[in-house]
Amino acid sequence: MVIGLTMSDKNEKREFQADVSQVLDIVTNSLYTDKEIFVRELVSNASDALEKLRHLQLTEKEVFDDNLSLEIHITTNEEDKTFTIADYGIGMTRDELHQNLGTIAHSGSKQFVKALEEQAKKESALIGQFGVGFYSAFMVASEVVVHTHSWKLDGEHLVWTSDGRTGYEIEESQGERRGTKIVVKLTEEYEEYAKEDRIKGIIENYSAFVAFPILLNGERINKVEAIWRKQKSEVSDEEYTEFYKFTSKAFDEPQYRMHFSSDTPIELNALIYAPSENTELFGFGQMEAGVSLYCKNVLIDDKPDGLLPEWARFLRGVIDSSDIPLNISRESMQDSRLVQKLNKVVIKKFLKFLDGEAKSDPEKYGKFYEKFSRFLKEGVVTDFANRDNIAKLLRFETSMTEPKENIGFEDYLARAKEDQDKIYYLITPDRKTAEAGPYLEAFKARGIEVIYFYDAVDDYLIQNLAQFQEKNLVSIDRADVELDDSVELEGESLPEADIETICSFMKDHFGDRVKKVAAGKRLIDSPVAVLTPDQGMSAQMRQMMKAMNPDEAAPPIDVEMEINPRHPLIKQLFETKGDNPDLAQLVADQLLDGALLTAGLLEDRKDLISRNIALMEAALKKD
Repeated sequence: MVIGLTMSDKNEKREFQADVSQVLDIVTNSLYTDKEIFVRELVSNASDALEKLRHLQLTEKEVFDDNLSLEIHITTNEEDKTFTIADYGIGMTRDELHQNLGTIAHSGSKQFVKALEEQAKKESALIGQFGVGFYSAFMVASEVVVHTHSWKLDGEHLVWTSDGRTGYEIEESQGERRGTKIVVKLTEEYEEYAKEDRIKGIIENYSAFVAFPILLNGERINKVEAIWRKQKSEVSDEEYTEFYKFTSKAFDEPQYRMHFSSDTPIELNALIYAPSENTELFGFGQMEAGVSLYCKNVLIDDKPDGLLPEWARFLRGVIDSSDIPLNISRESMQDSRLVQKLNKVVIKKFLKFLDGEAKSDPEKYGKFYEKFSRFLKEGVVTDFANRDNIAKLLRFETSMTEPKENIGFEDYLARAKEDQDKIYYLITPDRKTAEAGPYLEAFKARGIEVIYFYDAVDDYLIQNLAQFQEKNLVSIDRADVELDDSVELEGESLPEADIETICSFMKDHFGDRVKKVAAGKRLIDSPVAVLTPDQGMSAQMRQMMKAMNPDEAAPPIDVEMEINPRHPLIKQLFETKGDNPDLAQLVADQLLDGALLTAGLLEDRKDLISRNIALMEAALKKD
C-alpha cells in the first residue's frame, strides 16, 4: 500500500505502512536465529536468478548484456563497512522491484503473518522468492542498496534504496549491468561481515555446492561440485573419496558408498558413506550425526535432528530434496512427516544396499561389522520399523562354523533341520568357554546348530529381537528348552527312586540357592548344569544391571539345577550321602559353584577355592 509518492514518475519514493516495524521485527528477529544466514539467503537468491536466466536464454533470442558469465560476485570492504553481492541473472523491472522488494511494504504485519501461515499449510518451498530472503539483510544493515537491470533490452537502469524502516526509493541510474547487485551497508555491531575470512567461512559452510561460481574478492570459493546430483557414471572413485573427506572432514577412506536418487514418495538425491573407522571405539565419545540436509544444493542443516535414526549416526554424506517445505528462514522443517519420509526412504535403501554388499563380499563386510556392529545392534533395539532388515545384517559364530567364520540368521535357517522351529543361541564370553561348558552337549548330540553371542549387550539385543522370520530365539541355558528323545544316551542311569532321593538331598542342602534340582536330557558328559528359569535374569543381564547401578545390591541368583543320573560322580554322590553326608554336602556345594562359575553367575569364588582344598585333603587322607 502506498502512503505517498514524491519526485517524478522516473524517480519515486514510497513510505512503508505504519506497522512495518512490527513486520520487520518478525522477519529479522523471529524467523532467523543466526545473523550470518543473510549471506546464505542472498547467495541463494542470486543462484535462483542465474538459473532463471539460463533457462530463459534457451527461448529468448535477445538478452541484455548477453556476453556476461553466469557467476556470483561478492566483495567485502572493511573500510566502508560494506558487503556487496552481484549476479548476472534475470534482474528486475521497476514493477518487479515493487512486487519483490515491496512485499512487506504493501502487506501489513497481520496480512504478512497470515500469508506465512497459508504458505506453510500449502507446504510450498519459499526458497527462490526474492523478497523473503532479501529482507534478512536488514538484520545487519543500516541501509541496503539494490542496483538492477532486467534481462530485457528495453529495461531501465534502476537503484532501489531503503533503511528498512521509513520506506524505499527507486531512482534511475546509468551503466547498470544485467542482473542484480546488492550493497549492504553494515551497522557498527555487524562490521564482522565486511571481513573476507568471515564471509568465506559462511559461504564454505552453507553455499559450497551452489551450481554457479561464487567469487569472493575475485577468488572462487565453491570449487567442489555437488556430485550427489550427478549420474554415478560421471563420478570417479577418486572424486567420491575426495568428496567424502571434504564433507566429513575425515582422513580415513570410506568403506562403503551409496549414491542414489528417488522421485517417490519424495524427490531426493543422496550420497551416503560408511567410514572405515569407528571413533567411538577410540573413546572419543558418541559420534554426532554426519548426514547433512540440503535443498537445491543449499545447506539447510549440517546436523538435522531426526533426519536419520540415532543408530545411523556413523553415516556420513548428503541428502538433498527440493520437496522439503521450510519456514521462511529455511532453518527448520515445517512438517516432520517429510523428515520421516526421507528417513524411511534413505534407511530402507541403505539397509538393502548393505545386505547386498554383505552377500557379495562377506570378507569386506566382516571388516565393517567388526567395527560397526554395535550401531546395528542398537538399531535392532531402538528402530522397530527396520528391526527385521537390520537383524539380517547381524553376524556371529556358531557351533558348526570355524573360529572367526561368521554367518547370519538367514544362513543359519537355510541349514537348520527340517522340523526345527526355533533358533538356538548361547551368550558366552568366548568360544572356548561355550564349548567347555555343559550346555552344548545335547545339541551337538542331536546335530542342532547353536549361535554364539560374545558381546555384553547381546542379551539385551536378543530380548528385543525375540524372533527372526517368525522363529523364536531360544537360549540353550534356559530351563524350559524342550529336547526330543532321538539320542541314545550312553551309560546306565540311577533308578528313578534313587534319582528322586539324590535330587531331594541336594535341594534340601542348597535351600534357596536353587529353585529346583531334577534330572534331564541335555547332559552327556557333564555331571550337572545350572539353568535359567523362564523369565529369569541371565548372567549377562545381571552384569549389565550391576554396571548401571554399582551402588545397589544385585538381585538374588535364580537358577535350577539339572543333574546327569548316568554320570559316575552323581552315582558316587548318591552312595556317599549315606556313608559320609558331610563329604557329600561338600561335593554338592562344589558341583553347584562350579556350575555357577561356568554359567557366569558365581560372584564370590572364595568358598570355591577353600572347598577345593578341603576336597583334595579328603581325597588324600588315609583311613
